[in-house]
Amino acid sequence: MDPPNTPKYDPGKPGNLKAFAARYHEARQHHASDELLIRELIQYNDSVETYFHQELNTLEKKASDLQLDLNSSERTRRDLKQRLDEMETKLGYVPDRNLYIVVLIDGDGLIFKDNFVKKGIEGGKMAANELLKAINEKFNSAETTSVTVIVNIFANVTGLGKAMKRDGCVADHNALHNFVMGFNQANVSSTFVDVGFGKELADAKILDSLRFHLKNFNCKKAVLGISHDAGYAPFLANMVTDDTKERMALLEGTKTVVELVSLGLQIINVPRLFRHEKLSTKPQEPSRQTSPAHSPNPSQSKLAQLPKVSNAASWAAVARTLPSPPPQVSLPIPPRATATPTRASRPPPVPWNPGPRGLDPPIRVDPVVLERLRRRKDCYRLCNNHFLRGPCTRGKECNFTHDYSPTDEEKKAIAIFARSNRCISGQECRNPDCIYGHHCPCITNGVCLHPHCKFRLDEHPPGTTFRGPRPKNDNESYSESYSYDDDDKEDD
Repeated sequence: MDPPNTPKYDPGKPGNLKAFAARYHEARQHHASDELLIRELIQYNDSVETYFHQELNTLEKKASDLQLDLNSSERTRRDLKQRLDEMETKLGYVPDRNLYIVVLIDGDGLIFKDNFVKKGIEGGKMAANELLKAINEKFNSAETTSVTVIVNIFANVTGLGKAMKRDGCVADHNALHNFVMGFNQANVSSTFVDVGFGKELADAKILDSLRFHLKNFNCKKAVLGISHDAGYAPFLANMVTDDTKERMALLEGTKTVVELVSLGLQIINVPRLFRHEKLSTKPQEPSRQTSPAHSPNPSQSKLAQLPKVSNAASWAAVARTLPSPPPQVSLPIPPRATATPTRASRPPPVPWNPGPRGLDPPIRVDPVVLERLRRRKDCYRLCNNHFLRGPCTRGKECNFTHDYSPTDEEKKAIAIFARSNRCISGQECRNPDCIYGHHCPCITNGVCLHPHCKFRLDEHPPGTTFRGPRPKNDNESYSESYSYDDDDKEDD
């Protein structure tokens, strides 16, 4: 029989073995028999072995499960590595290689200095190499890995050449063609594209190219030569995010417009390459004969006395307060043999249609509300994108107010402000909910009241006169500061 009350091994009670030793010494002192103690020790040893066998089985089971998990993880790792290699091969990606910087320039406004253009083909080669050198100095000087610089310039070469001839930069407007030829011959990564006559062709190509390159993980930097044109600002605002902001920069020629400065992008300047001043426009010759069609309009002098207003919508509001212009005086005309048709017999004027999209639906708003929102300045101005199209993608980076609850009437005023920004697609826009303008909204009594209208000439009704500089025509996409007049056709 087993000895009664024999303790079992308990790792929580390490004193059991010491108790056996104490009993042994006590039995020896009293000359007692050791048989019972020996049997208790054997019983206790069995419990110790049983315990550790159970622990060993538990640990072996855990080790087996961990080995299975390790094998499964290893198979998953190999599968993922294989898929990654296949994707990198398909995309042509090699780590730390194929990195590039893309430079996208609107050549109608960012113009090379005269000393390069006058040298023709050799000047074009010099300009291309100098531009690559400047970009490498700005963004690639500390790189250990090779980074390719790709330059794409888009411009209306014929129109720009004529403008430079008018300005006196070159003796012959064809000189620019030789410069472009040399630029393209300089190296494989520099391309000067002649987009020809047409509205916003360079703008569209630059923005589409920018979208493509920002999605490419090999594109280290996108440098935009658009400092002269505020028309890019609404579209860049939607592209500038926390992820893309550090990968974009502005290349400055003429002073960067405030709309682009407000985006917070890095601005660089290469004074040895690009002009800092705009091309001058050709002065108009005074008319030799005064006729009713060309007689000065008294209302023009009143428009010149108006206070400056900050946006196109408020100019339209001010125009509604103008008195009607006085009747024009006609010179006496000798009577004709046939009777002059009466006004009632004349055909009514044909309604103006700006293009395929047609006229934007009119927006009627309370003038008091319009004026109140117009008075909001700087960061207190309401964000058009946020209140008309949903949450602004720029979030806290936006310089305008989001924390505001506009009324329905105030939303109409915001829509009018948004219409003062020209839609880059113009009449070709297919977005039915586009918030931008597709023809000039600032015309009153045949006069465009905006001091710096961004809409094209053919986006105004025929015969419109202008409060500020005359806008560009369809074939005048080379710079926002240039405008062809009727006497410029001698260069065509």
